[in-house]
Amino acid sequence: MIVPMHKYSFLIFHKEYHSFLEELQQLGVLHVMKKNIEVTGEIKEKYMQLNQLNKTIRFLQERENPEKIFLFETDGLTLMEEIEEKQNEQEALDQQLEELKKEHQKAKPWGTFSPKTIQKLKEENIVLRYFISSQKKFSELDAAGLPVILVREEGAKIYFIIVQKKNESWEVDADEVTIPGIPFNEIEKEIEKAEQKKAAIEKEFDEYAGSALELLKKIKTELENSLDYDHVVLCTITEAEEKLMILEGWIPKTKKAEIDAFLEKNDVLFVSLKATPKDNAPVLLTNNRFTKLFEPIGEMFSLPDYNELDLTVFFAPFFMLFFGFCLGDAGYGLLFIVGAGLYKFKAPKTFKPYLSLIQFLGLATIIFGTISGTFFGINLIETKIPWIENFKHYFLDPNKMFNLALVLGGVQIIFGLFIKAANRIKQFGFQFSLAIFGWLIVLLGSGAYVLLSKIQIISPNKIILYGILATGGFFILFFSDPEVNILARIGKGIWDVYSTVTGIFGDLLSYIRLFALGLSSAILGFVINDIAMQILGSSKILGPLFFVVFLLLGHTLNILISSLGSFVHPMRLTFVEFYKNAGFKGGGEEYKPFKSI
Repeated sequence: MIVPMHKYSFLIFHKEYHSFLEELQQLGVLHVMKKNIEVTGEIKEKYMQLNQLNKTIRFLQERENPEKIFLFETDGLTLMEEIEEKQNEQEALDQQLEELKKEHQKAKPWGTFSPKTIQKLKEENIVLRYFISSQKKFSELDAAGLPVILVREEGAKIYFIIVQKKNESWEVDADEVTIPGIPFNEIEKEIEKAEQKKAAIEKEFDEYAGSALELLKKIKTELENSLDYDHVVLCTITEAEEKLMILEGWIPKTKKAEIDAFLEKNDVLFVSLKATPKDNAPVLLTNNRFTKLFEPIGEMFSLPDYNELDLTVFFAPFFMLFFGFCLGDAGYGLLFIVGAGLYKFKAPKTFKPYLSLIQFLGLATIIFGTISGTFFGINLIETKIPWIENFKHYFLDPNKMFNLALVLGGVQIIFGLFIKAANRIKQFGFQFSLAIFGWLIVLLGSGAYVLLSKIQIISPNKIILYGILATGGFFILFFSDPEVNILARIGKGIWDVYSTVTGIFGDLLSYIRLFALGLSSAILGFVINDIAMQILGSSKILGPLFFVVFLLLGHTLNILISSLGSFVHPMRLTFVEFYKNAGFKGGGEEYKPFKSI
């Protein structure tokens, strides 16, 4: 559910304002009301520093197994700049090494020549030209009497030099190249120097990782607190020639007593009003231990608007059941419960709610795996285990599972319409929900009529059916939009009939995916077991080993693939079919109090 909010307006004398904000930040309960403000250059600079701090912290956290040492006696921002300079130096070294290695490859075939000797030859009017050719072309040039000198033969390539005077010009049928300015052995020395510098920088990074991380995290926290403080100052309204400061924000009902005590203690002038439907109040969710586990799923789509219902408590049981339906193997569900339970002993406290969620999803998987008679890919319906024979009549075959998927879909759609009606009553008033109640009369009334007629509790009478349809139709046509005139209402009502009828049938068919995914998961499990049995009988020695390996690998992959589908598709049914029929608008702003981190 959504915690009710109260709007607070504070009036503070300018000399007391900064101390008031500091204490308010320590209290950490006020969600400051945002204003259209222009960010100052100082705040922009702080954001740039924060961005660089985040990059530096992530970079150091990637260092492998850093030792906890303390070498640096400097402030965090200076340290960050030092690390950034080292990173730039390392990047320059990487580029230098890349160029040197290219030059090394080019220079290697020409041996350990002397650049000084080549220069002296130039001064004596002698030029060396460098060529690459095939063995055949080189032989032709040599036979033609050209002054060629073989340098290296490498595979099909011949590296050679032609010696000529400056005023001579030989036409050579070969690829002429330019060699590097220094020989390859000198380049190797340069490469070694660059790699040593890089290794030294890497060692420094390890030292930074062992000593600077905590300091950088501390500076990051201080910077984030400072930015929050700056934003609150910018959101402050000044009056009476900037002598009086006005600050507005939101306080949850659960924190009201805490802020009131603080204000009374500090003798602060304030006004407190309960949030109205027209206010754009932030959203703070509060749910029981079970429903709270599903809040991260709902937040993946959007938080509810402050003026509507929180649907987490309503979609949580359905999501859990739908996941179990899609995965549908009791053995897999058992693994979820046991595995998550064991991991809880060493998992961080913040991660334990996700493990609890996995366990609840595993419980639903056991339920639907039991209903469908599937255990680690074993079809219990077809097995001939004596003690299972007494329970086989409880298992549901694929046809019944198909019908169950449609029934669950119908229940969720109807449930969504009830929630939509409740949302309309909360937001606009009872008369705005009458059209939805009209649809509920049509759907539930006609469904009840058909069911009661079939089991012969009531005798078939079309007058009853027409009465149900007429009553529901009256509310649909004449209360589709109570704010417009009668003709517009009828027009909107007719359109509502068309869109709702086509929409509900389409939505209902979407729930077939529950059956399809559950069936595909079971079939994959059956196939894995079947292949494993064939492997077992293939060899008396290696057969059992490969049998176990294939079973473990096959079922692991099936669990991973099927679990992904079992999570995504119920989420789609929730966000598309259920949210639409429940009239979910969303777009709520998360409650984020002004507080010290």
